[in-house]
Amino acid sequence: MYRSAFLIHLAFISLFNSAYAQSKPKVAGIDVCVYGGTSAGVIAAYAAAKMGKSVVLIEPGNRLGGLSTGGLGFTDIGNKYVVTGLARDFYRRIGQHYGKFEQWTFEPKVAETIFLDYVKRGNFKIIYNNRLRKVSKAGNHITAIELENSINPASKPQIIKASQFIDCTYEGDLMAKAGVSYTTGREANSVYNETVNGVEIREGHQFPDGIDPYKIPGKPESGLLWGISNETLAPIGSGDKKIQSYNFRLCLTNDPANKVDITKPEGYDSTHYELLLRYLAAKPSKDWSAFLKPDMMPNHKTDINNNGPFSTDMIGMNYAYPDGDYATRTAIIKDHEVYTKGLLYFVGHDPRMPLNLRQQMLKWGYPKDEYINNGNFTPQLYVREARRMLGAYTMTEANCLRKEVVEDGVGMGAYNMDSHNAERLVVNGMVKNEGDVQLRGISPYPIAYRSITPKNAECNNLLVPVCLSASHMAYGSIRMEPVFMVLAQSAAVAACQAIDKKVGVQQIDIKQLQSELTNNPLVDHSTAEILVDNDDTENIIKTGQWKRETVGGYGPSFLLDTAKAPTEIKFMPQIKKAGKYQVYIYVPKVSHSATITQVQIFDGQNTTAKTINKKDVQVVGQTSGEWVAMGISQFSAGKKAYVQVSNQGADGVVVADAVLLVSVDDKK
Repeated sequence: MYRSAFLIHLAFISLFNSAYAQSKPKVAGIDVCVYGGTSAGVIAAYAAAKMGKSVVLIEPGNRLGGLSTGGLGFTDIGNKYVVTGLARDFYRRIGQHYGKFEQWTFEPKVAETIFLDYVKRGNFKIIYNNRLRKVSKAGNHITAIELENSINPASKPQIIKASQFIDCTYEGDLMAKAGVSYTTGREANSVYNETVNGVEIREGHQFPDGIDPYKIPGKPESGLLWGISNETLAPIGSGDKKIQSYNFRLCLTNDPANKVDITKPEGYDSTHYELLLRYLAAKPSKDWSAFLKPDMMPNHKTDINNNGPFSTDMIGMNYAYPDGDYATRTAIIKDHEVYTKGLLYFVGHDPRMPLNLRQQMLKWGYPKDEYINNGNFTPQLYVREARRMLGAYTMTEANCLRKEVVEDGVGMGAYNMDSHNAERLVVNGMVKNEGDVQLRGISPYPIAYRSITPKNAECNNLLVPVCLSASHMAYGSIRMEPVFMVLAQSAAVAACQAIDKKVGVQQIDIKQLQSELTNNPLVDHSTAEILVDNDDTENIIKTGQWKRETVGGYGPSFLLDTAKAPTEIKFMPQIKKAGKYQVYIYVPKVSHSATITQVQIFDGQNTTAKTINKKDVQVVGQTSGEWVAMGISQFSAGKKAYVQVSNQGADGVVVADAVLLVSVDDKK
């Protein structure tokens, strides 16, 4: 089945490439041009197409989905409350594939199939294997972009004219060539009055004291081991142009029937991994999780990320990437590929590695059914951060901590303020990593529409939902695939509004944009889901004593009953359209929770008793809770209905967080 799907995908690419190769060099009459076939790019193109606009999506490679099909199956969520609209729809469709309501862990090929389905349902044009060469402008307005073939740059270029442009690349190439201001690297803390930006030496993903950095231990004259910079540590909190490290998110399998052995890559150099040996000598480990982060995906596959002081992050080897030309970037990507394949080979085959780790590594290989046209290895480098626009508004640490709350929010963030290491150097005669920051406990916060728009004087028909305007550390919280998809949908709806109103993207009606995103979240005018959160004070009634917890729930908080006295809470949805709705209750996983929680559902006329069994709360992925289905009810319009949670007969802590009603009358 998957081989057939892949052949169809190749035929699909070939059809489009052939059609465009035979067409005239100019494509006129396009409303919205989306550059970059990342997850954000597909969602932006689909949203604009569903809103009745002519759309073209340009992908420099031959695979859609970016990181979401490139191995990052262990979704960085932060808080599912912030995943709305088509982004949420994507994870619901992932869930449907695996027989669940929604799912946040998945195989790359499954994600690709779903993105291709968005293309089919959106019926928009795609140009594969074409990359940006030039941007033409009249004043502050993009008039056209010129493309070159990624495989044969000398072939005849294509010129795309459009009313609105959306840059959905991880690199911000369209933004940069359009003359929009941007920055790279890390700001000093003083620039935006931040506390965790710039140079940082911390304990996370750090070498223990005493690891010698020299080729011959104790002899500086022998030179530094590979991967260690000879620079001197700069003052803590100071800024620079260093880029947090990149890596590949690795899809491996231990299924013998689906496994391709990991072999020595061309260009392999075992000296590149000497630091791993020294680290394991100082801190022996029985498991590869000491230097890799393997998270299991369905069907015996992994999403492996960086972990520890020496891992898949190729620290300090990507500084030239953001502003590099295509040849420079290609070389950097190849170096990362050789390093990563070499690391896996080294762990499994070098006799200096502990035997138990070699044996463990040899159980794994590349999946035969993934990345069939790329040697079963992902083609997508994890470009965590490249350019960042200097736009109409800059998101900073103050926004992430809700010290400053914007009113023009068109998406939300909730992930840690996160940065991977940016350099590896010698500190006090020992090797140390620098740049890792993991500031946890971030509550959902709004992301400004102005942060995805350039300054009006620079460009009035471009939106940038991926390389948006944010400080290094704020970007570290925002830069998650679900959030990029949310912002991309917002950008597409804004672009359509700008076309309809004949205004620049900076002049659209923000309130109208926000209303459209809320009331038509799937851009198909289906009945919007109805959410009632415990923080929605106008739509809940509490009885008894409840303790508010701010970490681990859905939305800003969740509630715990704190006394043996009776407690209950009624979630009262405002139902605009009568009909059948599937009822879900969000249940965070907490210690000492009640085995059974009593629930009552009043549909406006009748009351039905339900229960939640904590055995049904199966938490998978980077989340602390799950939606539990309570069955389908026929609800009347209005505000008579409610869903009540109580501690009646409970043998432990009862949790109250959120209730969701999903229409089952609409065919999705």
